[in-house]
Amino acid sequence: MSQLQVIARYTVSAGKEDELSELLPRLAEASRSEPGNVSFAVYHALDDPRDVVLLERYASREAFARHRGTEHFTSLVLDRIVPLLDSRAVETYDVIE
Repeated sequence: MSQLQVIARYTVSAGKEDELSELLPRLAEASRSEPGNVSFAVYHALDDPRDVVLLERYASREAFARHRGTEHFTSLVLDRIVPLLDSRAVETYDVIE
């Protein structure tokens, strides 16, 4: 079973950057504590603070599915983060070792 790499690309609504910046460390910390999480990192684009990328790695596709069913995913991502965004794209890749 291969690991799964997730790349989530966010474009933050103008004026919502600070609010998002307060939520992302909480999401990262909670996600890193999940049994199937291998890594979780947040990056802000150098040329546009509204562009954010989350690089997440999970032990398996099943671990990622469990992540999406957690309380912190629902309460932070769906309820609080998504409303602050102009756009959100999530890409998933099998990791080739």
